[in-house]
Amino acid sequence: MDIGIPRERRESEYRVGLTPIGVQLLAAEGHAVYVERGAGLGAGFSDRDYEQAGARIVYQPQEAFGRAELVLKVARPTAEECEWLREGQTLMGLLHLAAARRSRVEALLEKRITAIGYEMIQHEDGALPVLTPLSQAAGRMLVQVAGNLLQNDKGGKGILLSGVPGVPPAEVVIIGAGTLGTCAARAFTGVGATVYLLDRDLARLQQVESQLDGRAITMVSHEFNVRKVVKFADVLIGAVLLPGQRAPIVVTREMVQSMKPRSVIIDMSIDQGGCVETSRPTSHVSPTFVQEGIIHFCVPNMPSVVARTTTHAFNNAAWPYIQSVTRLGIDAALEADRALARGVNTRHGEIINPALRVSEVK
Repeated sequence: MDIGIPRERRESEYRVGLTPIGVQLLAAEGHAVYVERGAGLGAGFSDRDYEQAGARIVYQPQEAFGRAELVLKVARPTAEECEWLREGQTLMGLLHLAAARRSRVEALLEKRITAIGYEMIQHEDGALPVLTPLSQAAGRMLVQVAGNLLQNDKGGKGILLSGVPGVPPAEVVIIGAGTLGTCAARAFTGVGATVYLLDRDLARLQQVESQLDGRAITMVSHEFNVRKVVKFADVLIGAVLLPGQRAPIVVTREMVQSMKPRSVIIDMSIDQGGCVETSRPTSHVSPTFVQEGIIHFCVPNMPSVVARTTTHAFNNAAWPYIQSVTRLGIDAALEADRALARGVNTRHGEIINPALRVSEVK
C-alpha cells in the first residue's frame, strides 16, 4: 500500500501523523511511505530519520497526498488540503468533523473519502483507545496552563493553585469525569488545589472517588449544581465528551456572568464545538480572550505543543488500526474490527456518522 505523511498546516500543530518507527515497521512489510519534507520537525524527527526508516521524502504536499492510498494526519484537513485529496482515498486523523465547517464534510463526500476519526474509534465497553492517551496528556497539562493563567501578568486573579500556609488554595471545578477530567482532577489535587468534579454518571463519580482517595469533591452535574459551583470557581474546566458528536452546552452565558471577575475558563471540549456558551476556538499563538469579565482559554489542539510526547502517545495507540488497514485493506479491516468501524465518518460518498447529518457545523 502507498501511504502519505503530509506536514501539518494548522496553526501551532507540531505533531506528525506517523513516527519513524512506524515508517520502519510499514516499510519492512513492503509498503511505500511518502513523507513530506519537514513533516516531523516539530516532534523532533528529521527527514534523515524518516529516510533511514525507509521512507521517501517528497517536496510538495500535493505529492504526499496524491501518491497515497492511505493518508495519515493529525488534524482535520484544511480547505487547501481537501483539494489535494484524491478520490477514493482513506484518511485517518483526529478529525472532529461534527464541529467542522460543512464544506469540509462535503469535500470528503465529493471525493468519496473513507474518513476515520481516531477520536471515534471505540471498543464495545465505550473505551476510546486512541483518544485516551491524548486526554491523559491534556489533563496533566492543565495544571501548568491554569496556574499560568491565574497569574497577574496574564490578567488573572493572582492566585496560587496550591495556596500557602494560612492562605487557602484555588478552587477548581471540572465538569466531566472521563479520562481527561479524571487526569486533571488527579493533577490539581496533587498540587493542593480544592477540586470539584462533576459528572452525570453517579457510578463514574463513585469510581473516581475511590481512585482519588476522596481528595476531590464529587457532585452530579445537574444544572443547579453547575450553577452553584461556577459562582465560586477560580478555574472552570469543561471536559464534556460525546464521541463523534458536538459537545452539549452545559455552562450558559448567564452562568459565566455569575463567575468572579478574572476567573479562568478552560474549555477542553472546544475541539467538538465547546461546552461553554461563551467559548470560541483560539490558538497557541493567541490562546485567550476575555468574555463577560472571564478569561477564556479554548485551544483545540492543546497537546500539540508537547508534540514529541503526544505524537508517540497517539501513534502507540493508533498503530494496531493503521496496521490492520495496511495489512488487510480498508474493506476487510472495517469488517474485521468493530472498534475501527465506529471511527468512520464518511465512506463511498455517504455519511456514516449520524452526528454529521444533524450537527450545526461551524
